[in-house]
Amino acid sequence: MARPHGALLLVAAAAAAALLLSALPGARGFYLPGSYPHKYNPGELLSVKVNSLTSIDTEMPFSYYSLPFCVPPEGVKDSAENLGELLMGDRIENSPYRFKMYTNESDVFLCRSAPLAPDAFALLKKRIDEMYQVNLILDNLPAIRYTKKDDYFLRWTGYPVGIRVGVDYYVFNHLQFTVLVHKYEDANVARVMGTADATDVIPAGGKDAGSSSGWMVVGFEVVPCSIKHNPDDVKSTKMYDRYPSKIKCDPTTVSMSIKENEPIVYTYEVNFVESDIKWPSRWDAYLKMEGAKVHWFSILNSLMVIAFLAGIVFVILLRTVRRDLTKYEELDSEAQAQMNEELSGWKLVVSDVFRAPSNPMLLCVMVGDGVQILGMAVVTILFAALGFMSPASRGTLITGMLFFYLVLGILAGYAGVRVWKTIKCGDHSGWVGVSWRVACFFPGIAFLILTTLNFLLWGSQSTGAIPFSLFVVLLLLWFCISVPLTLVGGFLGAKAPHIEYPVRTNQIPREIPPQRYPSWLLVLGAGTLPFGTLFIELFFIMSSIWMGRVYYVFGFLFIVLLLLVIVCAEVSLVLTYMHLCVEDWKWWWKSFFSSGSVAIYIFLYSINYLVFDLKSLSGPVSATLYIGYSLFMVIAIMLATGTVGFISSFCFVHYLFSSVKAD
Repeated sequence: MARPHGALLLVAAAAAAALLLSALPGARGFYLPGSYPHKYNPGELLSVKVNSLTSIDTEMPFSYYSLPFCVPPEGVKDSAENLGELLMGDRIENSPYRFKMYTNESDVFLCRSAPLAPDAFALLKKRIDEMYQVNLILDNLPAIRYTKKDDYFLRWTGYPVGIRVGVDYYVFNHLQFTVLVHKYEDANVARVMGTADATDVIPAGGKDAGSSSGWMVVGFEVVPCSIKHNPDDVKSTKMYDRYPSKIKCDPTTVSMSIKENEPIVYTYEVNFVESDIKWPSRWDAYLKMEGAKVHWFSILNSLMVIAFLAGIVFVILLRTVRRDLTKYEELDSEAQAQMNEELSGWKLVVSDVFRAPSNPMLLCVMVGDGVQILGMAVVTILFAALGFMSPASRGTLITGMLFFYLVLGILAGYAGVRVWKTIKCGDHSGWVGVSWRVACFFPGIAFLILTTLNFLLWGSQSTGAIPFSLFVVLLLLWFCISVPLTLVGGFLGAKAPHIEYPVRTNQIPREIPPQRYPSWLLVLGAGTLPFGTLFIELFFIMSSIWMGRVYYVFGFLFIVLLLLVIVCAEVSLVLTYMHLCVEDWKWWWKSFFSSGSVAIYIFLYSINYLVFDLKSLSGPVSATLYIGYSLFMVIAIMLATGTVGFISSFCFVHYLFSSVKAD
């Protein structure tokens, strides 16, 4: 078991390093290694892609082409998607919007839709009422929209489908695009510039020089407008031709009201603007957060205070135990025998403290799954903090989590069987059953929850529904990779030596004295301290998931995770000692749930977030989805934190009674 002071020093050093790195000017430009800028020559074609329509009111994404928008002349085609994008409900497709690099265009006619049938008209009004957003992507950059409120600007990704004014519905049918571009800096030129005598070979700056080396897209902005077009004027106009009259985009007024059995005319314009933004920093506009300093300092303050308090409790505990052991060992054998009769507390349960718990197999299964989930979280967040899973790479975070979870099945099987063999005092019979249960317990719960929610999404025809083919892929990954690796880990755990108990266990269990208060009450209350370490970060994570914001502070999240592990270990250890002091030797399950009870408070916080922060969440389906995903998250956290508490308590109890001379 690691020394607590060393762990705290390690966390403090990591926090200082994270703060130092975040303060460096170049820290913002650090992204996924191996991701390179794309150079476009003047006049080269730029294709805009579309993602699913999203809304924070329903949390159910829908296909872009489910509404009467313009269709590309070559037809709708899906872009290459990874597993994470599919699981997140992203459906990236081609769009009819096309630009030519560094070529400004205005009054471009896109299409005239078919007359709105009654069902299409009703659906369009419904999507406007539900505040759905259109999400466009250019060169992997989402379209960003700026709105002014008082004296500051608000940033939004995408633009609304339309707006309701009184009883009329208006659609945004004209888009004003602004593409920010930066001169492509050739790596060879950069190397030449680094030499002392190469000034003469560097080409002079200017627009011509920049054009010869190409341009990079560093920004993509959109301004939606609602403009009344006459459908009769464009009956013979082809896509990408100039609209017959001049279009003036005024975002403060709306005029294109939708009516049943009437078509909608779509147009757009695009302007290219040279920008000083460099390619590594082009995501800064999406990652900026209001009140960032308050965010950092509040998190750091809460983490340090909680770590300090937990360290004090741990030091007091060590001093108390050490004093008891020193006082006991200084006595001779006769005095020890007399003292044993007079003593009350943890020393009296020496012959029962390692008695097997009730439902030992379930405990082993939950510990194995907890090790797998915790290992996945640590490795995933570490890779994300190093820049390998940046927001610029959609879906890589979910894909990475799934990959690490599958691979760490070998660790789950090893941990579960090792605990099983230890409880059985070296008898490894039944390890196959333990391994199977470890491989199927948490994935089975996840499969049940996700399948239930998926039926709701299927019924709503949402793109958030997992396709049947992907379900088959997930099942194959589960049974062809995760289960075999877990069985391999279980085999290694069965071959590994078990942890021998330092004392013998009597055949007849000792009677536990009546307690002044229910012991489980203290266990359930113990989760408040671990919850205090993460509730601030939990708010930002919930906002990222449910409010459509980008979460990227994985360095701080990694520190929060380390502190959470330390506090869970200390809380469980303290409560185990308190139970032993009142001669309650049934510590196995209580040590698990004393730290795992933090999941209760996270679930209560999720309900609070639903009631007070997601007031606009509409419909029973959306609320069911929210509660279902929250329950899935809470079960995973309970298994991970409970495992930390159990392992720390087992190490403490083993160390404590290894120091006792007992017959």
